[in-house]
Amino acid sequence: QVQLVESGGGLVQAGDSLRLSCAASGRTFSRYAMGWFRQAPGKEREFQTAISWSGGSTYYADSVKGRFTISRDNAKNTVYLQMNSLKPEDTAVYYCAAQLRGLGSPDEGDYGYWGQGTQVTVSS
Repeated sequence: QVQLVESGGGLVQAGDSLRLSCAASGRTFSRYAMGWFRQAPGKEREFQTAISWSGGSTYYADSVKGRFTISRDNAKNTVYLQMNSLKPEDTAVYYCAAQLRGLGSPDEGDYGYWGQGTQVTVSS
């Protein structure tokens, strides 16, 4: 089992950058693929990016490809989401999620553990 805690959200202006962190508890973090999802007001939660347990494979939604970068540090039990060139439409609650023994997936049903989310607000 793993517990996830996101941090790093906040209020920024369009064009700014922000880095989110997701800290995981437990000693088996390296067994989990990790994903980032977001949910904007009035919308369903949507996939943003995922990374395999080793960090060797990454996946991105078309809407963030080239602007967002996922990475992980297994020694620190942490996964990161670097967000550049932020847009007002990136405003949402961002969630990290863990997939045991997976390679990463855009399907939120494949993830068994979720953080509580961190708010990102991008003003125009």
